[in-house]
Amino acid sequence: MGLLSSLRPHRRGTALSGGGQWQWSFLDAVWAVFLVAVVVFLALVFTPRRGNTLAALSGAVQPCAASEVDLLPCEDPRRSSRLSREMNYYRERHCPARGEAPACLVPPPQGYRVPVPWPESLHKIWHGNMPYGKIAERKGHQGWMKQEGSYFIFPGGGTMFPDGAEQYIEKLTQYVPLKSGLLRTGLDMGCGVASFGGFLLKENIMTLSFAPRDSHKSQIQFALERGIPAFLLMLGTRRLPFPAQSFDFVHCSRCLIPFTAYNGSYLIEVDRLLRPGGYLIISGPPVQWKKQEKEWGELQAMAQSLCYKLITVDGNTAIWKKPNKASCLPNQNEFGLDLCSTDDDPDEAWYFKLKKCITKVSLAEEIAVGSIDKWPDRLSKPSARASLMDDGASLFEADTQKWVKRVSYYKTSLGVKLGTARIRNVMDMNAFFGGLAAAVASDPVWVMNVVPAQKPLTLGVIYDRGLIGVYHDWCEPFSTYPRTYDLIHADGINPLISDATSGKNRCDLFDVMLEMDRILRPEGTAVIRDSPDMIDKAVQVAQSIRWTTQVHASEPESGSTEKILVATKTFWKLPLTSG
Repeated sequence: MGLLSSLRPHRRGTALSGGGQWQWSFLDAVWAVFLVAVVVFLALVFTPRRGNTLAALSGAVQPCAASEVDLLPCEDPRRSSRLSREMNYYRERHCPARGEAPACLVPPPQGYRVPVPWPESLHKIWHGNMPYGKIAERKGHQGWMKQEGSYFIFPGGGTMFPDGAEQYIEKLTQYVPLKSGLLRTGLDMGCGVASFGGFLLKENIMTLSFAPRDSHKSQIQFALERGIPAFLLMLGTRRLPFPAQSFDFVHCSRCLIPFTAYNGSYLIEVDRLLRPGGYLIISGPPVQWKKQEKEWGELQAMAQSLCYKLITVDGNTAIWKKPNKASCLPNQNEFGLDLCSTDDDPDEAWYFKLKKCITKVSLAEEIAVGSIDKWPDRLSKPSARASLMDDGASLFEADTQKWVKRVSYYKTSLGVKLGTARIRNVMDMNAFFGGLAAAVASDPVWVMNVVPAQKPLTLGVIYDRGLIGVYHDWCEPFSTYPRTYDLIHADGINPLISDATSGKNRCDLFDVMLEMDRILRPEGTAVIRDSPDMIDKAVQVAQSIRWTTQVHASEPESGSTEKILVATKTFWKLPLTSG
């Protein structure tokens, strides 16, 4: 008799119940309970787990499928392909509903190895870490990248500078003070593999490069693997997640953004982001481009309406300078440009629709290029924007000193490898004034300062310091590829998931730490500070996602009851499949 037939209900002789059904014996009931228990057990094991039930995390979270090595939950073409193409809406962030994202560990590619350290990584990375040759095939003749043996090599070229970024930067320096300390923060739109931003680092210029997920396959992932600040982003229907008047220059090298389309919405957004006295650099279409004479004329006219000064037109490169003072609007212009209403907050930029008006910013002259301190002096001085907060200057000074002591403690007592070749890309999940980033400014690292969207909007102060960052809500996945950060730091993880008013959780600790695992490199480090109870919960989650953990007391002089979790993501791979 087979297994299934042996589990059928036993007949009690030949007697039938009044309804014509077999009566069940005690043994039949035992078998039924056993079968139900087996089904429930299998469901718990093989169904992805979500929610706040830490008891369910006693076992290891399962790996995702091999096809998910580059999982991007909010930039997934399987979802975006169904959305509107208008103004590239479908290429912006569109995250899965809570509970819909796979609750699994993103595996590395089979050929993955610990990344090439900085600064060698600026010029070469392991091919096996991102085995995608499409850019090398299509753009190799322009000097973007090429494959040599086990490496991808980056000669430093780009579509508009095939002879190399260094030569291109020298050309720009004739018109833009890129080597004077006057400029520190830049935004490179449609950056390719970010060689422009990478080669500006030696000039102490911190350029945040961005591009969308596109057919070139992983250009932002290549940039981050090289150790260059980069972010996955699309200029479409919304403001970009940065504060107003933040970037000392904005650069576009064949970024193909139609700046004057949609009533000039995209040039208006560039104006919001560009610091007074800052520079706008556009190389490629439509600047003196064949068959784009109309677009080139409109761009010049609109820049003039904003009172931008045209510095030069050199071949297909045009450079403008934004006025140092507040906007010259209202004025007579053919585009209908006017100032936004007084209730517009130009710093609001998280899922905020583009506006077709020019934002008016207080303190324009105080935070202008030339008025704000040069680098590195600006790093340690509270800007005029900090003074807008209650007791802002004192808070700034206290935060700066606090993080100098904390970083020293991390290095000397907790074994965090800041200042070594082990750590290049750093993320601060709850940055406030950027104190952590300021304290490691002399180390060979760069820091993505994240200001939670529901927190006080302090990101403008961070940019005034000459640092970079973005707004983000940690109840959603971050816009970056897997395996892109060496160190992730969270100064208080409970505030990232709880509502400040009600105190109730908006999302789950498990989800946030699973996202940290996605973007952390194998053998990367996570540092979490919080209450002892919260750290206990974080340890449970960390162990379920294959991290090794150590819990430490906070700095002795702080007098705090906080605990510090220092965790390491283990390096594991999916087993090889035959055939």
